[in-house]
Amino acid sequence: MVITRQIKILTVDDHPILREGIASIIQGEKDMVVVAEASNGREAIEVFRSKRPDVTLMDLQMPEMNGIDALIAIRSEFPGAKVIVLTTYVGYVQILRALKAGAHAYLLKNTLHKDLLDAIRAVHAGKKSLSPEASYEIAEHATDDALTPAPTRSPQVGAGLTLEAADSSSVADSAQPSLAPAWNGICH
Repeated sequence: MVITRQIKILTVDDHPILREGIASIIQGEKDMVVVAEASNGREAIEVFRSKRPDVTLMDLQMPEMNGIDALIAIRSEFPGAKVIVLTTYVGYVQILRALKAGAHAYLLKNTLHKDLLDAIRAVHAGKKSLSPEASYEIAEHATDDALTPAPTRSPQVGAGLTLEAADSSSVADSAQPSLAPAWNGICH
C-alpha cells in the first residue's frame, strides 16, 4: 500500500496523559500523524490556524474555553474543518449541541483504539461517526419532540373539491369539479 499523504491530527484535551495516549496510538499508524496538541479551546483555535490539521480530536470540558465554543469558532473561520468530539459525556443534549455545532463524530473516551482510528479515517473521508452509546442516546430521544400538528383547515379548504355550475339550472348536469377555492385557501 502506497501512502501519499498522512492524515494530520490535532488533539485537544486538558489532560496531558490523554493527549500522550492518543499520540502513542496514532504513532503506530502509517497513514496518520499528530501535528499538534492543545490543552484548551483557546489554544485549539490558535493551533488550528497555524497547523491546519485534517482532523481535530476535541474534548468538551476544558478550562478557559470549552470544546463546543472552540468547535464553533474553528468552524466559523474554517467551514471545512473536520472535528471529532472525544469526551466522557454521553448525554443527549451534549451530543446534539456538538453535532449542531459542526462535529463530524462523537466518541467516548472509552472507545477502543481500532474504533478511534476507524473514526478518524471515516471523518477524513467525509463521513460521520457516532459511538454506540451516542447512537443509543439519539435513538432514545429521537421521538421526544412531537410532530407538528397539521394546520387546521378553514371551512373553504376543508371542503376540498367544490362544484361550479355554468348556470343555476341543472347543477348536477353542468357541474365541473374545481380545486381553485381549496388551493386559494392553501396558497395564501
